[in-house]
Amino acid sequence: MANPALSRETLLPKLAAHVLEHGLGGASLRPLAKAAGTSDRMLIYHFGNKEQLVIDLLEYIAGVYSTALDMAIGPDRPKTRQECFERILEQGRQPGMQNFLVLWWEIVAGAARGVAGYREAADQMMTKQLAWLETQMPADDPDPAGGARFLMTLLEGTLMLGVVGHERTASDGLVAGQL
Repeated sequence: MANPALSRETLLPKLAAHVLEHGLGGASLRPLAKAAGTSDRMLIYHFGNKEQLVIDLLEYIAGVYSTALDMAIGPDRPKTRQECFERILEQGRQPGMQNFLVLWWEIVAGAARGVAGYREAADQMMTKQLAWLETQMPADDPDPAGGARFLMTLLEGTLMLGVVGHERTASDGLVAGQL
C-alpha cells in the first residue's frame, strides 16, 4: 500500500534537489528513490514510469527557475529591453542559480548528442522560457516576440561565456553591440 505522506508534490522537491546537485546522470531510479527517502517502486507508483518521472521533474525544475526569474524581474515591468536583460542576467549570475544553468547545459549537450528525450525536453523548456520572456518585454516594445528571442540569445551566450571564464569577452561583446 502507498505511503499517504508521499505524493508527486512531496517527492518532486526532493528529486529536484538531487538532480540539481548531481545532474541527470544521477537520475536513475535507485539514486532518485534514495534521495526522496522512498523506493524505486514507489516512484513508479507515483509517476507511472521513469520517462514520465523525468518529464515531470524537469517541468517542476523549470517552474522553480521561472519563479526565481519572476522575482528577479520584480513587480514592475522593465522599461527597456536592456533593463529586462540586466535583471535576468543578474539573477542568472547568482550562485544559487548555477545548478539550474549546469542542468540546462547538460540537457542542451544531451540534445546535441542525440540522447533520447533531451531534444524534446530542451524544446519544451525553451518554448516556455521564450513565452515567459515575451511577457516581460517593455509594454511599448514594437516586437515582443522578436525581443524575447534576441534577449534569449544574448542571455544564453553571455551566461555560457561567463562560466567558461570569458565573462570579459561577453561584457566586451555586449558593449560593442550596444544593447
